[in-house]
Amino acid sequence: MEDGAIQTLKLWLGSGSLNIFGRPFSGKDTQAQFLAKIFDAPVIGGGDVIRASSNNDIKDVMYSGSLAPTQAYLDMVLPYFARKEFVGKPLVLSTVGRWHGEEESVVEALKQSNHDLQAVIFLTLSENQVYKRRAIAKSLGDRGRRADDAHGVLDVRLKEFRDKTLPVLDYYKDKGLLVEIDGNQTQEKVTQDILKALVSRAST
Repeated sequence: MEDGAIQTLKLWLGSGSLNIFGRPFSGKDTQAQFLAKIFDAPVIGGGDVIRASSNNDIKDVMYSGSLAPTQAYLDMVLPYFARKEFVGKPLVLSTVGRWHGEEESVVEALKQSNHDLQAVIFLTLSENQVYKRRAIAKSLGDRGRRADDAHGVLDVRLKEFRDKTLPVLDYYKDKGLLVEIDGNQTQEKVTQDILKALVSRAST
């Protein structure tokens, strides 16, 4: 992408935020890192915050494939938005607020910390494609030994996505914030499609 388009995106995003969603293995963390480099932005992932915490009860829930209870999750994650080191910077969120009912609290916390949500990116990937990617990742060993990738746990995670996260995406769609991107492509093509979609949004 040309430097002029990147500059347009940076001016459009300012100190705002992007939130990336997708089923497991859709590449959301990878794309979050790419976007973070482009925008010189920190990445905040709800799962990473929980994994780094000392709350073993919440971690046990996550490792079972289920979503953390809403209030405990919000209490852990939302304060990150207002950290001093993030002042004046854009934020790239990796699936923050996965349970329907959390989205309004996420949007409000971002607004209060001057990181207004500008777009929600949904990397689409079918459940069959998820299992295929899991098999490839397992053979390559490129995700370490994450307990939440185990086959039975993955089933739970996909059900949680269907039941609890898809309504979140409907919420953002109704707000005009949702950008859907085909996640069943190369990492480079997915990034290109995200940037093109954001440029289109920035130009309207």
